[in-house]
Amino acid sequence: MAVDELQAIIQRCQILEEADFKGEDFNLFQVAGQKCLEGGYAAQLLEVIQNEKNKVIIKNMGWNLISPLVRCIFMYKQEDDKREHCLRILDQLAQLCNPKELLLGLLEQIEQTSGEQVCQTVMLLLQPLQTVLLKLQNKKAYSVGLSLAMIMNQLTPLPVPYTKQQIQEDKLGLCQCCNAVVGFAKPFVNEVVKNTEKSSEYNDMELKEELIKFCMKSLKYPLLTAQLEQLEGIEEHPFRHFATEIIDILWNIRELIPLVFVPHKDKSPPWENQEFADIERKNSADSLACLSYLMFVQHFGVECFPMVFSPSYLLLCNMTHIEVLLKRTEESVLSKGLDLFESCLLRMEDNSLLHHYLEFRVFVNVSQDLVKIMTLCPIEDMRKKSLNVLQLFIDKFNTEGKYTLFRCLLKTSNHAGVEGYIIKNIKDQIHLALTKEYDNIWFRGHHLISLLDLVLSLPEGAETDLLQNSDRIMASLNLLRYLVIKDCESDNQTGVWTTLGKIKQNFLKPLRVGLNMSKAHYEAEIKNKKENRKEAHSSNPVCSVTVSGEKMPAMTTGMQLQVLHSALFTFDLIESVLARVEEVIEGKTKAVMDENS
Repeated sequence: MAVDELQAIIQRCQILEEADFKGEDFNLFQVAGQKCLEGGYAAQLLEVIQNEKNKVIIKNMGWNLISPLVRCIFMYKQEDDKREHCLRILDQLAQLCNPKELLLGLLEQIEQTSGEQVCQTVMLLLQPLQTVLLKLQNKKAYSVGLSLAMIMNQLTPLPVPYTKQQIQEDKLGLCQCCNAVVGFAKPFVNEVVKNTEKSSEYNDMELKEELIKFCMKSLKYPLLTAQLEQLEGIEEHPFRHFATEIIDILWNIRELIPLVFVPHKDKSPPWENQEFADIERKNSADSLACLSYLMFVQHFGVECFPMVFSPSYLLLCNMTHIEVLLKRTEESVLSKGLDLFESCLLRMEDNSLLHHYLEFRVFVNVSQDLVKIMTLCPIEDMRKKSLNVLQLFIDKFNTEGKYTLFRCLLKTSNHAGVEGYIIKNIKDQIHLALTKEYDNIWFRGHHLISLLDLVLSLPEGAETDLLQNSDRIMASLNLLRYLVIKDCESDNQTGVWTTLGKIKQNFLKPLRVGLNMSKAHYEAEIKNKKENRKEAHSSNPVCSVTVSGEKMPAMTTGMQLQVLHSALFTFDLIESVLARVEEVIEGKTKAVMDENS
């Protein structure tokens, strides 16, 4: 019955001129064709399409069959003959249909798909889509761009496989699909390469721009969040292969080096809506950051890389990209930022980075981003890696650069642990200044005294929270102990003895007062807890603690006492170092007075 209906409409249209086809004819052809496909008569439909007499009809009406055809292809099993007939019909339609109409039909089908069928649909339609686009000849730039954009927009919501198992399973087919899309784009890349040698006609430039947009989108998704390290057991890593292909496209169309080293000027029309413009700018920044990671960490396209740039220039070029990556919170992106920063720093010799680079705001921003990762990131490996990279960053600066960076971090980190770490670095630099032969003015004399004003101080004087600031206070005391032991008052190379009165007034005296107050408070708390323990023992009391608006697990009296004793131990530790510092100062001062008398 379905085949008879189709034959009837075919016979009716065969006697009409192309211009006489009506809307009713299109609808009848679509309904009859759909019935044939759904009724299992794909072989008969294929015969109708292959019949030379029906060429004009298929050219005008065939694109209407795309939607039911795709449904049937997915309905039949892989080995089913009916599926093979449907695939041959799809191929015939790509050859015979009006290219513009079929293009819209194919893109509409891709746009309508979702979820698990996205990759299957895209891979199914890539070949006919490519065939149609190639038939457009010289007017294809817009259509190629539209097709690539539609495909990437449909793929972007899909989760990117990250673990080895996920990549091997490729559950949704994303790995396979991405590499298929690159193959789809190759004829258009070849066309740009071929025409670039001949001329720079406007249309060729348009096609080139569309390919650049595709590469930029691919760098942001899936490559920005993809696992790109070589994985054991995976012979050809699909995302590494995809990355290689994207780099090759950019190199072949002569855009790789300009994108890496020259600020990218977006040639797309300006957005009237500022929000859209900001999104576009952010997407571009993410893509360029990923491109730098691919080149400088994974070494994709390294054979194209001109070996003429100094390590400090490469660092400068990459700092904006590093900042973009370090501001993200996803582990896969954050790790790329740390790896890119580390890679750039390892190219440099220690003490070779001039202090002038800190005049670039991005250098200060990145150091502050590292501090945030060290203190706030929930992933321990990321915290440790950021600490290592920060130390590497410090090591690369010359002495004035280190001095400037230390001052900056002490003022901005707002974290006692980080401040303690910086103070330890300051101590190391002072040690080098006192033991090396070369003249280091930045960690001796008046420059050092200015730095010590920041180090040897309490934020709120005697009322400073000593427990919260214990890391910083211990590091400061250890530094002061080192200075008064290592630097004799008669030599006074560091200048510490000159400013000792100020140090006592601003640091040692308020610290002693603060310790006495804190110890008295905690000892009183312990006494109260112990006295109340007997009364409350029968009811097993608990203490409710709230942090950042969230209720934490309840604490028993025993747990509270443990915390209080731990705090007292910290105070005792600080007091012992403070006593040693005061003892050394007093001893050396007395010795000098005895000599003078």
